[in-house]
Amino acid sequence: MSALSKKRKWVLISAVVLAAASLLLCLSQRADAVTYKKGSSGSAVTQIQTRLKSWGYYTGEADGIYGSKTEAAVKKFQQNNGLTADGMAGPATLKALGIQAGDASSAQSGDIALLARLISAEARGEPYSGQVAVGAVVLNRMKHPSFPNTMSGVIYQSGAFSCMADGQFNQPVADSCYRAARDALNGWDPSGGAIYYFNPATATSKWIWSRPLLVVIGKHRFCS
Repeated sequence: MSALSKKRKWVLISAVVLAAASLLLCLSQRADAVTYKKGSSGSAVTQIQTRLKSWGYYTGEADGIYGSKTEAAVKKFQQNNGLTADGMAGPATLKALGIQAGDASSAQSGDIALLARLISAEARGEPYSGQVAVGAVVLNRMKHPSFPNTMSGVIYQSGAFSCMADGQFNQPVADSCYRAARDALNGWDPSGGAIYYFNPATATSKWIWSRPLLVVIGKHRFCS
């Protein structure tokens, strides 16, 4: 084999090794990126709260909302388990809690998909802020004592959303609604804390008009 051929062979091998190393690094970074902190929400947060509550660190409801009480409970758990007490549930803390990072990530992805489907069915064609606002209403209901405290419970509650009855919930999901779901889960609430919304042009309930108006976005009135 000529010197030139050997050189080419080693260049090719080096390129393959470098590509493999880059792929492993990327996968490692993606796994390490699963971190839940104040402002996060969803099924993964409910898992964290449930574990902390069973061990006496958390006394609130497992509502899937990562608030100050959850943050304080995580810090206390971290302090007692030799972890960095930053109040954030990253890979090391999730592992100590007995929660696989991949499972938590999947739960969060499931929440995004479910919320995006509801947003698309209820607000397809609305301004983007109006789509996020519909998602925020779902999350606000999860925190409100008059509604179920899980996303699926709120969305599938009987009579809560008209899209469940007219078939819109099963239609293809608009791409923008996945982004809207993520923005709502990350804490953006254009509705101003609303727990109801309706379209005046199609509303059949007289009661809904009695709810205090917070903001109008597109065709929807958002109310408390």
